[in-house]
Order: sequence, then C-alpha cells, then structure tokens
Amino acid sequence: MSANINSDTNKLGIFSLATLLVSAHYGLGFLLGTAEQARHQGIQGSLYAISIGLGFLALLILAKFYWQQVEPIWTLLGNRYGKSVKVGVGLMSWMSLIGIEAVQIIAGAAILAVVGIPKITSMLILALLFCLLSLLPVEKLSWVLRGLLLLNILVLIYSLWALQGLSVMARAPVEFLTSLPQIAPGDVIGIIFCTIMLVAIDMKCQQYLVRAKDVGTAIWSCFLTAVTLIALALLAGTMAIAAHQAGILPPNLDDKETIPYILAWVSGGTERFLGIVAIATLAVPALGLGSSVLRVQTRTFFDLEILPFWLSQRILVAAINVLLALTIAIRGGEIVGLILLFYAAYLSAAWIPFIAYLLDYFDVYAFSNNSVRFSLIIGSISALVSLLLILVRPEAVFLGSDRLTITVLGMGMATMSLVVNELVEKLLLAPAVKKETDN
Repeated sequence: MSANINSDTNKLGIFSLATLLVSAHYGLGFLLGTAEQARHQGIQGSLYAISIGLGFLALLILAKFYWQQVEPIWTLLGNRYGKSVKVGVGLMSWMSLIGIEAVQIIAGAAILAVVGIPKITSMLILALLFCLLSLLPVEKLSWVLRGLLLLNILVLIYSLWALQGLSVMARAPVEFLTSLPQIAPGDVIGIIFCTIMLVAIDMKCQQYLVRAKDVGTAIWSCFLTAVTLIALALLAGTMAIAAHQAGILPPNLDDKETIPYILAWVSGGTERFLGIVAIATLAVPALGLGSSVLRVQTRTFFDLEILPFWLSQRILVAAINVLLALTIAIRGGEIVGLILLFYAAYLSAAWIPFIAYLLDYFDVYAFSNNSVRFSLIIGSISALVSLLLILVRPEAVFLGSDRLTITVLGMGMATMSLVVNELVEKLLLAPAVKKETDN
C-alpha cells in the first residue's frame, strides 16, 4: 500500500529529510514541556527532549532496514505472521496518535489565544492546516516546514541572546551531564529507555526515511536530526533558566506559559506586531508534528485495507482522523492524558513481535506465527491493564516511573508469552505430532 498512498519517489536529500524528521518530534510538548521542567529542575528538565535526540542515534541501526523494507511495521508483521497481527499493531498505533495530535491542537490554540485569537477558532484553523499539510507531497512539505522551522529557531536564539543567556547555553551540555545523578534512577531509566525504544519504532519517522535518496542519506539525516533535537532541547531549557536568572518571570506565571511569556517580553508585548509574530512562531512545532501524525494515521487506515485507496478517500480519511483529534481537543481534560499513555501501551505491544520479526529477518531464529500472535495479545492486554491500574491506583507504580511500569509489564509478559508458547510448540506439540505421523 505504501507505494500507492504517496506517489513521491525516493528523492529527499539530507536537509529535506532531516527537516521532516525533526518536525515529526519537535512539537509543543517538546518545547513548552522542556521549559516547564527546566524552570524548576534546571537543565536536567531537558532529559525527555534530549532522549528523543538519543532515540535518533539508536535509529541509525534500523535506518537501512526501514529504507530497504519501505512498509511500516504493522504491514511487515502482518505479511509474516498474519492479518490479525497487522490489525492489532496498526490499531494500537492509530489510537496512540489521536491523543498526540489532540495535544498539538490544544497547545497551539492556547498559544494563539495569547495574541487574542479565540481558542475554538484557533483549534479549527490548526485542524484544517494539519489536514492540508498532511496531504501535501513529502518534498513540498519539507520546504514549507524548513522555512517555518528556521524562523522559529531564529526567534528562540534571538530571545536567548536578549536574555544574555548564550553563556548559559554554552555551559548547558556539561551541566546536564553532571546533573543526571540528581534525578531518581527510575525516572532516568524510564524516560531514556522508553523514549529511545519509542523513536526506534515510530512510524512518523519511518514514513520519511523511506523517501531518502539512498541509505547514506537516511543515516546522515538521522544523525543530523539527533544533533538538532538535542540542541533544541538544551535551547528550550536554557531559555527558562536564563529568564529565571534575569528575574523577568512573574512568580504566579503558569509554567507552561514560560516560553510564550519570554517571547512576548523580548518583543515588547503582544500588542506590537513583532510580539504577535514571535508568539505565532510557536505554532510551527504543532504544524509539523500534527501533520506528520495525521499522515501516519491516514496511511495506517489504508494499510489495514478497510477502504480501497483513492485520492477522494484519502481526503475523507484525513478529515475523519483530524475531526476525532479535534473532538478530543475541544473536550480536553483527562481524556488527553489517558490517550497519551496509549503510546506507552503501543510500545509495549509492538516491540516484542517486531524483535521476533528482526530475528527471523536476519536469520537468527524464526518464531512460529502462533507464538508471535500470542505475544502481541498478551503484551497488549498486560500493557492496557497496567495502564488502567496506574490511572486508578497511582501507588501501583513501581521502579519509580509510570511509563517504565507499563513498558516492563507489557514487554515482560509479551516476552514470556512468546518464549513459553514457542517452547510448548517445539518441545511438546511437535514431538507429539511427529510420533502420530510415524505411527
């Protein structure tokens, strides 16, 4: 299907591909969330965002594999282990992405509200832009996002300069490394491990990697993306620190409004044109991530072969997906937090079957179809049950991290199911069948 969903050929260069890969993870959660954490924790608040960059370094290992195979994980697994595995992994991915897109709509609308645009109007505009950008050919999308992304980065760097924070930025890498021992081990492991594992199987990235001109382009783009995201993570954290040191942040300021407030202060307020432009550039990360998510959701729908692929059908499916995200965004509240945690459940459900596929692909060991199906079912159920348990009883968290709890339980049960079912088939069922045949 992937050859049909987009008519682009493999023609993306390093910078075009890196722009798309950065936009696939550089959202408002990345930017505003990092500043929010850094305001109270210092530069160690950049841990999650830096972990995304580290995830792209890990993705270097799979870049050639993705570029050669082209198809997304659910299609690869479905072709090897059956339609039920394809549908299961595809639906887990699709559900997890709805919440991610809803968050970009909510955060983008909150930022635009600072310059006087009503939230509902902003949400509708952002949803429409997500839909339009997701329908653009990949090469054209990369040019659009490259210009917008560059503008956003320049505004942030200028703001840091105005705060006299460039020296703080220069010290940030060393201070980040020395601050890690101050974070609880469970949090460090949970954030770094889960984030890296997620980036490695994130189809928002894979959909662009397959468009690289060659393997070398895919690999160098991943490296450039990693460096860029790590630098942006340190930049966002440093801005919050520099603003705190300069004493410009009101004590009652909502932590999530740290970056918008800094930009407004640097540009002279939201009443001035420059202030409006500066604040508006914060919507750029939402556009890139939101359109990437919507593109993957649309692709997933057609991969599951629910409808035949036509252009009119693609527009319809994209519109339905963005309407679902818009509905959740308008309702807001705990629903968004719940759906975001499905990302951890998707990671737990998909990784073990994918590892089984890779072992088979590289001729290490071939697990049976039943073992992989059983692993997916048990892993998905375990992850979802642990997710619901944590939401009802937060004290059920162990290892110091809710994400690590979900991942360990989900992947642990999936691994045990895979191995046990394989042993039963090889040691018990196979000899019994052989004996029956001999008789």
